[in-house]
Amino acid sequence: MIKKIAIGAVVLLAIILGLAMSKPDTYTVERKVVIKAPPEKIIPLISDFHNWASWSPWEKLDPAMARTFSGAASGKGAVYNWKGNSDVGEGRMEVTDVAVPAKVDIKLDFIAPFASSNVTSFTLAPAADGTTVTWHMQGPMLMSTRLMSVFTSMEKMIAPDFEKGLAQMKAVAEK
Repeated sequence: MIKKIAIGAVVLLAIILGLAMSKPDTYTVERKVVIKAPPEKIIPLISDFHNWASWSPWEKLDPAMARTFSGAASGKGAVYNWKGNSDVGEGRMEVTDVAVPAKVDIKLDFIAPFASSNVTSFTLAPAADGTTVTWHMQGPMLMSTRLMSVFTSMEKMIAPDFEKGLAQMKAVAEK
């Protein structure tokens, strides 16, 4: 009986590993919202990390989160480090490029609960009712991420936060 259970466990593990290995090397998550405000009012909410507390979906998950700002005050070279509870983990963001009023690129490095480096961008485009803001994130699918993606997707994990953050950004920008 124990031999059958062990063989079953090995087969199940092999199936899970096989499924994980079949996952893509990278992931992409993207969400959009139309904000009834000009890009000049929205860009500072993104390119100045001091403003993220007003709209970021992660800022309120840990009120005791340690935050440090360095580099430029805003725009290219601005750096934001955080260390918090298990809901927010630990990481670092750096604005790598700003093309006012159309785009902000950010290098996003997670340190904990797992290490990964991602590229995040916000693009702003004219819309009939204001500005379309697109939040895009792309990163590598490490083996740990691939194993996790057998049971859930990065899309399911990240997209709800993007939607919440864009809704909060919209509320702040439209005041």
